[in-house]
Amino acid sequence: MTVSRDLDIVVYGATGFVGRLTAAYLAENLPDGVAVGLAGRSRTKLEKLAADLGTDWRLIEANADDPASLAALAESTRVVITTVGPYAAYGLPLVQACAEAGTDYVDLTGEVLFHRESIDRFDDVARRTGARIVHSCGFDSVPSDLGVHALYRAAEADGNLPLTDTTFVLRSFRGGVSGGTIDSLRQQLDAIRKDSTARKIAARPYSLSPDPAREPDLGRQNDFAFVDGKSVAPEVSGRLAPFVMASYNTRIVRRSNALRDWAYGRRFRYREVMSVGSSPFSPVLAGLVGLGTGALAAGLSFPPTRFVLDKLLPAPGEGPSEKTRENGHFTVDLYASTESGARYTARFSAQGDPGYKATAVMLAESALSLALGGAALHAGGGVLTPAVAFGDVLSERLRAAGFEISARRLG
Repeated sequence: MTVSRDLDIVVYGATGFVGRLTAAYLAENLPDGVAVGLAGRSRTKLEKLAADLGTDWRLIEANADDPASLAALAESTRVVITTVGPYAAYGLPLVQACAEAGTDYVDLTGEVLFHRESIDRFDDVARRTGARIVHSCGFDSVPSDLGVHALYRAAEADGNLPLTDTTFVLRSFRGGVSGGTIDSLRQQLDAIRKDSTARKIAARPYSLSPDPAREPDLGRQNDFAFVDGKSVAPEVSGRLAPFVMASYNTRIVRRSNALRDWAYGRRFRYREVMSVGSSPFSPVLAGLVGLGTGALAAGLSFPPTRFVLDKLLPAPGEGPSEKTRENGHFTVDLYASTESGARYTARFSAQGDPGYKATAVMLAESALSLALGGAALHAGGGVLTPAVAFGDVLSERLRAAGFEISARRLG
C-alpha cells in the first residue's frame, strides 16, 4: 500500500481538555516546517479550536466508531497524538490503524489492561510496518521512565552498570485531577472486578514484559509499600507512602529494561513512593495517603458509594482551572544502587500542573521527537516505552522546554 503523508503530526481528540492544551502548546512552539492537523468528531468544534489558536491547520473528522476514518487519519500523517480516553474503551482501533499504516503513535494512557492488549494484538504488526506505538507519554510515565534512563546513562558513563535497587520518590506535587483520569480509573476497576484474568494481569509486577518467562526471579516486588526514607538513601528522611500510579509506572520501567535486553541489570528492582514530609507525624500522614488511595478505589468499585462519588468527582471533559494549571509543579528524585557499590541520583522536575500543563508539554514533545528525531531515535517499530522510543532525544527536548532532568553520582 502506498501512503501519501502530507502532515507530520495530527492531534486526535484536539477539542477535549488535554487535547486543547496539547494543540495550544504546539501552536506556540511549533518548529518551522512541521505540518500539523487537528482531528475529532465535530468539525464545528475543530473550526472553533483552530480559530482560537489562530492556525490554518487541516481539520480531520474521525471517530473511534468509524474504522475507515481512523485509517484515513493514520495514512495522512507521520505521527498521531491521541488524548481520546478511556483508552480501553476507545483506543485500540486507532492503535490498529497506526500499526497497520506504519504511523508513529503517542498517547497518555495509564491503563495496564489496555497497554497489555495493545502489545498482544499489535506489537508484531507494528514491528513489521515500522510503526512506533508509544504509550504513556505524559506524567504517566515519562518522569519514571526517563528518570531511570538518566540514572542508566550516568552509571553507564562511569562504567558502573548494572543498576540494582532503584526508587522513585515524588518529592513535591501540586495540581488538579480531571474527569478523564477518574473515568479511566472507573473503567479499569470495572474490568478488574468482572474478570479474573484482568485481575491477574493488573497484579503482576511484570505484566507488560515482552517475555515474562525470562524475567529474573527477584521475589515479589511490592508496588504498594510503605518505606522508611533512610532505606532508600541516607539523604532521604521521613516515612514514604505508596505513589498512586506506582502499579502502572513500575511496569513501564520494567518493560523498558526487558526491551533493552535487561541493560539496566538482571537484578534491577524498581519501586515508586511519595514523600509526606519528615516531621514526627510523617508515618501517620503516609498511612492516611495510603488509606485515601485505597478508599477511592474501593468507593468507585462499590455501587452505592460510586453513585455518590460520581456526583462529587469531575466529569469526563472537565479539568483544573488555568490558575491551578499555571501554579502546579512536581519534583521527582530517583535513587539507584549498582552492583559495583556506587550510588546515583536523578531529578526530574517541571513547573505547571503535572497531569495537564506539564503533561501537554511531554506529549507534544514526544510527538515532535518522533517527527524530528531522525537516526537518534529507536529504529524499529513495535509497542515501545518512552525511554526505549525516545531516550536522550526527548530528554533534550524537555530540557529545552524548561524541565530539569539531571543525574549524578552520590558520594
